[in-house]
Amino acid sequence: MAGLYIHIPFCKKRCNYCDFFSTTLLERRQEYLEAILKEIAERKNEAGEPVRTIYIGGGTPSTLEAADIKHLLDAVGTQEAEEITMEINPGDVTEAYLTALKKAGINRLSIGIQSFQDALLTLIGRRHNAQQAIEAVQKAQQAGFDNVSIDLMYALPTQTPEQWKNDIETALNLHVQHISSYGLMYEEGTKLSRQRDLGLIEPIDEDIENDMYDLLCKSMREAGWVHYEVSNFSLPGFEAKHNSGYWDGTQYIGIGAGAHSFVGNVRSWNPTDLDAYINGITYNTPVRESETLSDTDRYNERIMLGLRTNKGVARSKIKTDITPYLETNVLQETESGRIVATQKGLHILNVIIEDLMI
Repeated sequence: MAGLYIHIPFCKKRCNYCDFFSTTLLERRQEYLEAILKEIAERKNEAGEPVRTIYIGGGTPSTLEAADIKHLLDAVGTQEAEEITMEINPGDVTEAYLTALKKAGINRLSIGIQSFQDALLTLIGRRHNAQQAIEAVQKAQQAGFDNVSIDLMYALPTQTPEQWKNDIETALNLHVQHISSYGLMYEEGTKLSRQRDLGLIEPIDEDIENDMYDLLCKSMREAGWVHYEVSNFSLPGFEAKHNSGYWDGTQYIGIGAGAHSFVGNVRSWNPTDLDAYINGITYNTPVRESETLSDTDRYNERIMLGLRTNKGVARSKIKTDITPYLETNVLQETESGRIVATQKGLHILNVIIEDLMI
């Protein structure tokens, strides 16, 4: 079973930390929709197997009308889809909109909250406030969504451990089913990275960032949640099926500007340029690029992605010496013979992964 991702690049406002492909040219939504509908028709069966998960991400998909979302899902065909996720911004949420999304076929929401602190939301350029974030979750639940994920960020400039603790507690008290949480990355070209370079903001100390991550993991564990991937936590049974497919090697098709696909041993991607994408699809001259993965590439990806999850990697599949990492307790072997990262190891996971690649 395959996954299908649809990228909606439109945003009413660009966040200060984001380096994903996005645009504020909302007036081009209709021609973009026509292009992705054409790409869906041409490529939805490319993987040669039924679509099991659908993920509509961005950008900000909730800049589209619910009728547009229904049109996209009808074009894909959702008969065999188990999980259909859509990202939404808290500032776009109304009860009528959420009810229409549910009727269109969306059965899982991913709400981009990031923080429950108004000052931090302003600092990172979000266009909602804390109260809107809380109300967005509540409205989603009232509309009948029983699979809700929220995004939270830590290691934000000026963020205190007390604020972070409050954010975790607030999230748990909202009774959502899934939380994705990421430490702030100063991506090149973003407003926050420029502010850092000019000395206008100061990054959080690395030790404090690690303490914030440890507090998150501890809090979720004590609340009975499953820490199934480095940055992802869920109630038992609510692990994200679509994202899990990325980590376990499931084939997926990416629709839209900047979207990536993985079918067989080939990885391909659409241009991160609105004109290039729309013109290519419209005039049957797509400028999609691709690469064929070698056995070494596939092995390295299995190491990189597998060690990010609580399933780990079978020890028998690892081709390099892991003894030093076992002895220093940053990796451990499970009873089933799989190698997983310990809490200590999660702090240096990128280093471990790089060392284990061939």
